[in-house]
Amino acid sequence: MHYYTIRLCTLIGLLLIISCGESPKKNEDTSAEKIKDTVAIDSAKIKEEQRKKKEKERFVLTEENAIPFLFEYQKEHKEHIVKINTSLGSFTVDLYDATPYHRANFIYLTKKNYFNNTYFHRVVKNFIIQGGNTDMTSTAKKRDSIGFYLLPPDTDKGLKHDRGVMSMPSSDDVSNPHKLASPYEFFIVTARHGAHHLNGKYTAFGKVISGMDVVDKINNVPAGDDEWPLKNVVIKSVEIIE
Repeated sequence: MHYYTIRLCTLIGLLLIISCGESPKKNEDTSAEKIKDTVAIDSAKIKEEQRKKKEKERFVLTEENAIPFLFEYQKEHKEHIVKINTSLGSFTVDLYDATPYHRANFIYLTKKNYFNNTYFHRVVKNFIIQGGNTDMTSTAKKRDSIGFYLLPPDTDKGLKHDRGVMSMPSSDDVSNPHKLASPYEFFIVTARHGAHHLNGKYTAFGKVISGMDVVDKINNVPAGDDEWPLKNVVIKSVEIIE
């Protein structure tokens, strides 16, 4: 009987030792699980942020979403004075609040740096200078990254094509009977008495408020039969002033 008692006590002692030895391992396992869960949560957050960033970067304007987008954009972005820096000098334009989509479009493209390193690619003496395009593939790539869309005319505000007014061109092609505007380009009236035959046909959306002498300088550069300047007049950058 004494033998069995000793043996039973020994077994109980061993069980107690084993039990006490396993407790820290259980705590370690729990801590490891918590760390693993935290890492998983952080990783999921990072992946979600990266997904949203990529989605934002992939956003392009289309015929379907351009107007709704610009409608919201013009509410938050009230900037209206821009400085256009060219290879022949700088001039400043005040964009009309009366044409909100066209103003917002110009501000949006400016913030996208679209106009940087484009040209005044059309010069008609004593009439207009037109900018926002080039013959470089880099310009086409920039347009592709922003999107393909046209803007409807906004010509019923009584805004006239006086000298110094900035307006948005459109093609006279039969495929564009409503004269939807090309959002990537603009022209500035240089005619002394304005170009009022354009009223009601094209959307005037701003006016030169300083530096008209630079606009005239651009208008006087020699151009070929295709109205493209013989020496490129570069739009180096467009700055938002106010």
